[in-house]
Amino acid sequence: NGYQQLFDDWAEKDLRALIRRDANHPSVIMWSLGNEIREQFLEDGHKVCKFLHDIAKDEDPTRPTTCGFQNPAAAIKNGLAAVVDIPGWNYEATRYGRYYNANPDWPQYGAETASCISSRGVYHFPAGDERYSETTPLKTDDLQVSSYDLSAPNWAYCPDVEFRAVDENPNIMGEFVWTGFDYLGEPTPYNEEWPSRSSYFGIIDLCGLPKDRYYLYRSRWAVDKTTLHLLPHWTWPGREGMCTPVHCYSSYACVELFVNGVSQGRRAKRELNPMDRYRLCWNNVLYQAGELKAVAYDDDGNVAEEAIVHTATDPAAIQLTLDKTIMTADGDDMIFAVVEIVDAVGNLCPQATNEIHFEIEGAAEITALGNGDPTSLESFQAKSRSCFNGKSLVYIRSNGQTGDITLHANGQGLDAVQYCLKASPQ
Repeated sequence: NGYQQLFDDWAEKDLRALIRRDANHPSVIMWSLGNEIREQFLEDGHKVCKFLHDIAKDEDPTRPTTCGFQNPAAAIKNGLAAVVDIPGWNYEATRYGRYYNANPDWPQYGAETASCISSRGVYHFPAGDERYSETTPLKTDDLQVSSYDLSAPNWAYCPDVEFRAVDENPNIMGEFVWTGFDYLGEPTPYNEEWPSRSSYFGIIDLCGLPKDRYYLYRSRWAVDKTTLHLLPHWTWPGREGMCTPVHCYSSYACVELFVNGVSQGRRAKRELNPMDRYRLCWNNVLYQAGELKAVAYDDDGNVAEEAIVHTATDPAAIQLTLDKTIMTADGDDMIFAVVEIVDAVGNLCPQATNEIHFEIEGAAEITALGNGDPTSLESFQAKSRSCFNGKSLVYIRSNGQTGDITLHANGQGLDAVQYCLKASPQ
């Protein structure tokens, strides 16, 4: 009952409408004619693609067309890949050189890449390259995936592999990652384990909070800011003296790690393998409660930046961080409030699951709550939400009125907080 039922009558109308709708958006750089389509495997599949390509060029001759191919060999063989202006390869990092050598005149890119899987704030030990396949399932009792960013389905890979493939094949224009955000559905690898019900692919979790992987991508892509991010968290009661690997996502080439002031050695980015190029690893660190610190050095050997993580004590308070305190009273504008459970001195309690209750007064409403847990069945529309690994999120929407807004948050055993906001005229 899919779109194929309507294709003959509606394909041209819908494609023309889509292009006319979005032609003035500067973020649109190509028109996609399909992704992982069955026509890759049909002898005359290129004909359908040519039909759509001609419509796109008629509507907008200034932008190229593209498709995402998960079987480039088939798409090249039947001529489909040659129809579009820029073919895109899905999960083909190890074969970029092959496709370029066969078609050196084609501009090419990674249309769908990585699909690394992780749960924000979850770390499994021992930390290693965990590969999921039908015969070797990557599954744990908590229905989560480790945030060391080394886990992937058998058809995918961690980000470092794609980074290296693009670096070593300069003809490849770049990549699009699957995915930016987690989403409801496709809970790989827990496709049959309830209550897992959202994806683990996202760089950012289901409610908009960055996972560790966010900082790996930022260390590579951000040209306007530096990155120095440590993982895992450093609150591990019961792991004293046990091996607890530490990874650092850094835009700096050299970083030194300290545990309670004792150096664990310097690491420098090297060319030997993907892990040495894009992340710095201390794989033999023994856990001690206290302070985990990374010191980054510039090219002259001077200290450029530090990142510090402290061991947390018992949860004591609720801390809210708002993206703004004044909203437009248009009935649509929103404020996003990140909720963190912290100890008595303000350290994030990274394993806290406290339930927080929210109330709001004045010219706004709480439209949703989230915590990013792919196994949570709590309602997005409830007024209470448990935290997932110490964090949750409150979505506050204008109700169309102007005036003061007061947000209240409280949880059992925690210091209650309230924040004063405002809705101003448009």
